[in-house]
Amino acid sequence: QVQLVESGGGLVQAGGSLRLSCAASGRTFSTYSMGWFRQAAGKEREFVAAINWSGGQTYYADSVKGRFIISADNAKNTLLLQMNSLKPEDTAVYYCAAARRLVNAALRVRDYDYWGQGTQVTVSS
Repeated sequence: QVQLVESGGGLVQAGGSLRLSCAASGRTFSTYSMGWFRQAAGKEREFVAAINWSGGQTYYADSVKGRFIISADNAKNTLLLQMNSLKPEDTAVYYCAAARRLVNAALRVRDYDYWGQGTQVTVSS
């Protein structure tokens, strides 16, 4: 089992920044990829970004490319998401997730095996 706990959400004005963290524990060596997803009220959960656990290869949704940066510190078992130039449409609950597959095959909700409880991000206009 892998346990994931997100932190860092909050309320921010449009154009501002937030950094989300995800602390992983348990059998983290069994995962290959980590990802961030988000779910706005009344909408389906959607992919935001993913990275392989050893760092390096990353993927981003078009809606966040150039504004968000995903990074992983596997020595500290921590996943980060730096969010810049935030927009009201970024408002959602953000989830950290872990997948037992390579990152290029971990771009959908169903590809992930473990999930955190989520953290709320609200961007005011």
